[in-house]
Amino acid sequence: MKQRINVHEIGQAAMRSLYPIGTHLKKSPVGQPLLDLIYMRVSQINGCAFCLDMHSKDLRATGESEQRIYALNAWRDTPFFSGKERAALAWAEAVTNCHVPDEVYKEALNHFSGEELVDLTLGVTAINTYNRINHAFQPLVGTYQVGAW
Repeated sequence: MKQRINVHEIGQAAMRSLYPIGTHLKKSPVGQPLLDLIYMRVSQINGCAFCLDMHSKDLRATGESEQRIYALNAWRDTPFFSGKERAALAWAEAVTNCHVPDEVYKEALNHFSGEELVDLTLGVTAINTYNRINHAFQPLVGTYQVGAW
């Protein structure tokens, strides 16, 4: 693939408007490890190669197991994820697909406070936004260095 536009150069002002979301989420009680799993899963759903490269590198760098990273796409069929992680993954998938059934909502509330659920939703919508920007402008996949974003 050839990069269409370097959105971080040409669209600096627009992209900077998204950064406070990440700053807020870094302080969220949801926790960065769970958010990173969510970012990876949503990027799988959306087929965002740049984000898959980035989040897999970030997950490995923070100690996430290869087994869980490789099995994330089939999380329902593995014993590798906690109840809280499963609730978050189901929530992320539902929000990404724009259909959140009552049972997914109820299970999420069993594991997250209202504030945490808002933050989790914000994380899901933020990664969906980045996925769509990357699909539009096709950044160079494989160039991401851990911790750059």
